[in-house]
Amino acid sequence: MPLNVHIRGVSDVDLLNLEANFLTYLPSGLKARLGHYTSPTSESSVDRLMRLRKECENALINAYPAADVDTSGGKAIAISGGSLARPVDVVPSHWNDTVEYQSSDLERDRGVTILNKKVPETIDNLPFLHIGRVHDRDHNEARGGLKKAIRLCKNVKNDAIEDGKTINLPSFDIAAIMYHANQAALRAGVFYELAILAETQRFLDQLWHNKEHARTLNVPDGSRRIFDNEGKFGGLLTLSSELDDLAREVAREQNQALRYQQSIPLEESRKAISNILVPD
Repeated sequence: MPLNVHIRGVSDVDLLNLEANFLTYLPSGLKARLGHYTSPTSESSVDRLMRLRKECENALINAYPAADVDTSGGKAIAISGGSLARPVDVVPSHWNDTVEYQSSDLERDRGVTILNKKVPETIDNLPFLHIGRVHDRDHNEARGGLKKAIRLCKNVKNDAIEDGKTINLPSFDIAAIMYHANQAALRAGVFYELAILAETQRFLDQLWHNKEHARTLNVPDGSRRIFDNEGKFGGLLTLSSELDDLAREVAREQNQALRYQQSIPLEESRKAISNILVPD
């Protein structure tokens, strides 16, 4: 169930390697209280995932002798090169049956548990709930505009990295940020593609200038705040500045009166884009 916001030729592929014969569950859930889970094991989640991790490392090294299989990461085994068209991160994991999943039986409510082998410790995630909520908001509210905004940010981030800049915002957080943008404004992208740029640039700028509000925003699955450490604001600033520059360039290209100016005030570029979106 991919979110479909990958950038062709750039984005890594994240692949969950799920242990089929092991799961954990929340004892307060409906199925647990009804005695659904009847095959307990003495093996801990950490022990099982450590074993699975070792099996994965050996299997991938043997299966891809021409590729670079990097086993040094705590959560993922990174594979690149050889016959692979793009890098792949393989994440050993097992199911975690949440309270919500035990009542709904919907896969989007089911959690997964991954391993950080460097501690070692396990980490519970809700990747399918994240995907489901972003997809629903994009489909029902933004009519495709939300995913376009996410792709725009990821493309701008990649271009900035190629220019030697650092944007320490992972794709997960970029999607989470745009999840809170004005979806009605993004929906206008159905008719005017530049509406996507206009709202993305506006919202990132707003978050940078109102960090107190930014700190209140949760990721779509509700598991944490987006800006859960202050270092992410540096990534927000760089990404926002890159979108500012892009907005100025678009305004310059689209507005003859601004085309030959060396420096365009940001407010002027916003007005220029707005005039393109809603012509006289």
